[in-house]
Amino acid sequence: MTSSLPPLCLSASYLPPDDPQRSALHNEVHARPPARVRLPALIVQVAVLNAGITREDECAHLRRLSGQAELPLERLSGNFLRLPCGHFTVKWERHTEFTRYSIVQALPDGALLGASEPELLSGLAVTPEWLRGIPGRTVSAIQLVMVEGLLGDAPALMAQAQAWFGGRPVIASQLGHGHSWAVTDFQIGADGFERMLVIAAPGTSESRAGRISQRLLEVEIYRLMALRGLPVVKQLAPMLSEAESALADITARLEGKSASDQELLDTLVSLAARVERATAEHIYRFSATRAYNTLVGQRLTELREKPISGTQTLSEFMQRRLSPAIATVAATAQRLTSLSERVTRTSALLRTRVDIATETQNQVLLEKLTRGQELQLRLQSTVEGLSIAAISYYVISLLLYAGKAAKAAGAPVNPEMLAGALIPLVLWFVWRNIRRIHAKLHGGH
Repeated sequence: MTSSLPPLCLSASYLPPDDPQRSALHNEVHARPPARVRLPALIVQVAVLNAGITREDECAHLRRLSGQAELPLERLSGNFLRLPCGHFTVKWERHTEFTRYSIVQALPDGALLGASEPELLSGLAVTPEWLRGIPGRTVSAIQLVMVEGLLGDAPALMAQAQAWFGGRPVIASQLGHGHSWAVTDFQIGADGFERMLVIAAPGTSESRAGRISQRLLEVEIYRLMALRGLPVVKQLAPMLSEAESALADITARLEGKSASDQELLDTLVSLAARVERATAEHIYRFSATRAYNTLVGQRLTELREKPISGTQTLSEFMQRRLSPAIATVAATAQRLTSLSERVTRTSALLRTRVDIATETQNQVLLEKLTRGQELQLRLQSTVEGLSIAAISYYVISLLLYAGKAAKAAGAPVNPEMLAGALIPLVLWFVWRNIRRIHAKLHGGH
């Protein structure tokens, strides 16, 4: 028997309470669904860096679209939004570093196959003022035209595609093992846009056209974002060379013992601070470059390209030019990491030398203390001997006076003989008492 409870009630009835992030994580796979594109179509994408740009700024700009004056800010709480605006659609996507605005509309007249470098912006559904007012700084701008065409005659089709690009050299691929062509020249035109042309077989579904457009546009934006690590590499190169030279000099001075430990330590600390600052400032950029490059590779794989005779595929053109830049960024990231590790090892060597010197100084000091204690014991023994003699002298003197007093009183005593006879006994008695006192003191410790 089928239950009539809605899914939420079923979950509440049959499952433990949901983790607060369950729905968000589950729906992430649907976060950026591809558009359904009806051919022929024009897709204009502008990607801008969004550092310092808030969602409030972007929402205010989207409200300037037709019919979107009351757009609530809550609609932008996620990272994807599709806004129907009558005869066209605007797609907003916010990423970590950039935001994409995509206008999907019908292709203006005169831009089909057979046209020669057609003008596209005059028929754009949004105003030039709206495009210029997008908050942020442009990192990518693409005009993607999607049309239907017969794919059987490759030479004739390539001639039409080249004419569409004004006769300039183009890069082209068959996509999906032949269901469509993608053609571009990877050039920024006078209007600030790159151009891409997709020629799809007649009857291509709207969903397939949407997936093709999404992958092509993502390849280009991710390529440009991956290359943002290259200026950082050029900026870092002089600092890295200088730091490596300075570290080699420090190591040589450390080996030759030509500088004091304090001087070397000050220089090394300064160098370590510079290296760690560079690492903290640029490690994200290097990691982002790796991530974006991985995405480029994935999107190119998803296109399932086949070559067209006489031209390079998108993958060949892009990888031959992108791979060296990515390799340079990776090498610089490794160079910075290696430099940091070498600074750490040099610091450990210097610290070992300082520890050994400190241990030597402590050993010398301990030897001096040991000799001082030995001298103190000898002095103490000498003082003790003198103390025994002095105390014994005073005791014997007292006994001598006592004997003289007894003799004066009429006792038959010779005071001098008595005192002389008692000297050994007094010395033993005094020595014995001093030993007992020492025993009590040592026993107390």
